[in-house]
Amino acid sequence: MRKFIGSLMLCGVLTAPIVMSAKEHEVRIYDRDRRDYHVWNNDEDRAYRHWLTEERREQYRDWKHAKKRQQQEYWRWRHDHPDWR
Repeated sequence: MRKFIGSLMLCGVLTAPIVMSAKEHEVRIYDRDRRDYHVWNNDEDRAYRHWLTEERREQYRDWKHAKKRQQQEYWRWRHDHPDWR
């Protein structure tokens, strides 16, 4: 029984860094016009939802499914409104 508990604890200790690093993984998106990267997180998603629904009066569509032209327009707006949260 002690060996089992010791093995279980060792597995937990060894897998903890893997789980933690997966949680910290951030999605970076490249902006071709400005030649820079943006981190896509909850704040950026909230700004995108605002831009799409309030500024453009369109239904929400996932970033991955938006057309390239629309993504470029969003990044232009985002550079003009860097403090929007």
